[in-house]
Amino acid sequence: MNDKRVTNDDLKGGPAMESAGTLDRVNLDRELELLAADGFYDGKRALRVEGLTKRFPQPEGKRRGFWRRRPRFAALAGVTFAVEKNEIFGLIGMNGSGKSTLIRILSTLLAPDEGEVEVFGVDVTRNPARVRELINRVAVDAAFFKVLSGSENLRYASRLYGLWPQEARGRYNGLLRRIGFEPKRLKDQVKSLSRGERQKVAVVRAFMSTPALLLLDEPTTGLDPRSKREVQRLIRDMRAEAGTTVLLTTHDMEEAERLCDRIGILHEGRLITVGTPAELERRAGGPGEAATMEDVFLKFTGAEWLADENGG
Repeated sequence: MNDKRVTNDDLKGGPAMESAGTLDRVNLDRELELLAADGFYDGKRALRVEGLTKRFPQPEGKRRGFWRRRPRFAALAGVTFAVEKNEIFGLIGMNGSGKSTLIRILSTLLAPDEGEVEVFGVDVTRNPARVRELINRVAVDAAFFKVLSGSENLRYASRLYGLWPQEARGRYNGLLRRIGFEPKRLKDQVKSLSRGERQKVAVVRAFMSTPALLLLDEPTTGLDPRSKREVQRLIRDMRAEAGTTVLLTTHDMEEAERLCDRIGILHEGRLITVGTPAELERRAGGPGEAATMEDVFLKFTGAEWLADENGG
């Protein structure tokens, strides 16, 4: 099996080919060709999740005896779905529904207890190193070297991605302009940036590598409305320009409806339903009623949550 990732030397134009934050489809197409040649990718599904289960020890309660194991609960229970190449697939659900656990498993940061997960045909458990070459991730609380500047963090990441310094600088400067980041702030230490500014740097850090699958765990949290729209536009542009497939988790119903081709609803570790925004709204609405994505969320996550919100 050929594990060599396509490098910049394989691409026409040399190290200066990226100069305005334009996203690169050539590298991604070549990567998928290698996966097909190695017998992984069938040219269709970007992500396959089958019977995915993950359990954790119960955090509360006393153990009887030092060696007695704590009861375990299922953060994910038999989750099954697929994402097509070039699709933006959304996951919505309440806090604790299993969204972040799912993202961590897809990122190879957490091993599943049961089930199968494949990214472009590559199993996340059996071949995690190859999966990491295909993905990137934006977490709601992204990690940085906080005493370094934003540009130093981005340069460090670019070396890990194998980008030429000149190419990397062109990419991240162009991408930052597209999401309205003030250039002079890039020289400041990350610890001095606002939460929204740090989140923008995290988004650019992930987009800079042009991943085949982009995992976005609440990527617009902490952003003002204008910045949120700019990041959402960049997500759509990345799909259009680079052919990237996107898995997005969010609490923002408007964001889910605006960005996603299909949406799945996770509740208590189970995938309750999947459909396009229009399909879900039709299922949630009564005869002659026009439902919203908020109505969809309330309907499929249960009446108990609505009662709690109303003080019931």
